Amino acid sequence: MVSHASNPTAELVGGGRIRVYFGTRDAGNRSQIASAVFELEPEPRLLDVGSEALVAPGAPGLFDDSGASMGCLATVGAELVLYYVGWNLGVTVPWRNSIGIAVSRDGGLSFQKKSQAPALDRNGIDPYSLSYPWVLADGGRWRMWYGSNLRWGAAERDMDHVLKHAESADGLEWARDGRIVLPLSGPGEYALSRPCVVRDKDCFRMWFSHRGDRYRIGYAESPDGFSWRRDAAGRNLEASGSGWDSEMVCYPCVFDCRGARYMLYNGNGYGRSGIGIARLE
Repeated sequence: MVSHASNPTAELVGGGRIRVYFGTRDAGNRSQIASAVFELEPEPRLLDVGSEALVAPGAPGLFDDSGASMGCLATVGAELVLYYVGWNLGVTVPWRNSIGIAVSRDGGLSFQKKSQAPALDRNGIDPYSLSYPWVLADGGRWRMWYGSNLRWGAAERDMDHVLKHAESADGLEWARDGRIVLPLSGPGEYALSRPCVVRDKDCFRMWFSHRGDRYRIGYAESPDGFSWRRDAAGRNLEASGSGWDSEMVCYPCVFDCRGARYMLYNGNGYGRSGIGIARLE
C-alpha cells in the first residue's frame, strides 16, 4: 500500500459496518486489491485495514501482470464473487484491460482467482479494451454493465470509451451482444467508467464516472437496464471548492444501509487522495 485507495466497493457486514474493497498500488505502481472495515454511524470511523492483498497482479505474461483493480462484488450461491480489471501495459497503446474473477468462500477474508485467464477478454464485440464491471442479479439472471473502447490510440485521450451490457445464467460465463447502453454525450467527452447500478422499485439507477478535462460523477435512469436517460441535474455529486476532491470526483459506489443511501467515491488523483463518503439527503 504505497499509494492510492481507488474504486471503493462496499459490502454490508452487519451492525452498521461495511467492508470496503479498494485498489491500492505498490512501489512499482501496480494496482492490487485490499480491504478495510468502517463503522458508518454516528460518524464514519475506520476500524481495521487488512495487511495482505486479496487479489494481486498475475505472473508475467498473464492478463493481469501489470495490476488488478477493484470492480464489484456479487453473492453467487455460497460464494462471494469479486469481478476485477486486469491490466497489461502496451507498446502501441497505453494499456489493454480485461475482466477477471476471484472467489471467496470465507466471507471475503480471502480470495482465489477463478482462472489465470480473463472471464471477459477482447473479442470481435470488444476488440480494444474492457474496463470496470458492475454485476447485479435480476430475475433469475445476472447482468453486467462494463466499459469498452470503440477505438484506441497512442495517448490516453485517444479513445471513445462507452458502457455496454452482458448477461449470464450463473454469474461466471457471460454473453455479450455489443449493445452500447450509454454512449458519450458529445465531442468534449471521451470516457465513461466504473458504473454502479442500483435497482429500485420504480427504475434502475446508475452512477458513473465521465471524463472530459476532468472526471465527474454522472447519473442516469432506466426502466429496463438497457435504455438509459442521463440527468445532468440528478442525484450526482459535484467536486468541492477546495481540498482533496476539488479537482475531480470519480468511481462511485452507491449502497443502502439502515435506511440511508450512501456513496463511496474518489477525489483528486484517481484515488491518490483517498476515499470519501457522501449521504443522500
